[in-house]
Amino acid sequence: MNADPNWSPRPTAPPAPDDLQAVFDVPVKVQAILGRARMDIGELLRLKPGMVVELDRRVGEPVDIFVNNRLIARGEVVLIDSALGITLTEIVRQER
Repeated sequence: MNADPNWSPRPTAPPAPDDLQAVFDVPVKVQAILGRARMDIGELLRLKPGMVVELDRRVGEPVDIFVNNRLIARGEVVLIDSALGITLTEIVRQER
């Protein structure tokens, strides 16, 4: 196979709404991470119901929102009837 020496990549236009229609029903995994904790195996094995695990976030701090393991936004935890939800407060722009 010989490469065309005159070929160069052309910038592509953003997808049109009709082009995006094909992916609207593709499922993605969405996670809202309240916080993280580190502990050794001994501490983990001593955990019992009712014990508290301290996370690395404070009350009122934004939570991270991931889509397919990629950080895409931050938000605040809200109560919707008796369920938890997230209000988006920031869209995270990532460099490519």
